[in-house]
Amino acid sequence: MRTLCASTLIGEFFVIGFAGLVAMKDPDLTTATVWTVSGIAMFLCLALCGVVTRPGGIALGWILQVALIASGFVVPTMFFLGAVFAALWWASVHYGRKIDEAKARFAAEAASSTPDAA
Repeated sequence: MRTLCASTLIGEFFVIGFAGLVAMKDPDLTTATVWTVSGIAMFLCLALCGVVTRPGGIALGWILQVALIASGFVVPTMFFLGAVFAALWWASVHYGRKIDEAKARFAAEAASSTPDAA
């Protein structure tokens, strides 16, 4: 699960950076505001890559997905991109868990089929 979720978060890292560039064109926003918010979100993406398998990691990822969708109020394209990444996040979590279960099952089968060395 970690690999799939981290891949999604790294993709989001870049999308947030590009959205920050687009948001800089808004005359109502200062450069400092745009890059403070974008920088925090980008940092969270990277930090979540390391804690996604710990308790609360997936929930924090969902909070990030909601924030990404909400950023559509500043950059309207982010409504669509946020929804796409939320779907990717769901798929990463869902199929990542299935892969982890399959790996554990195969490891248990391999351990039970090998004779013990005495």
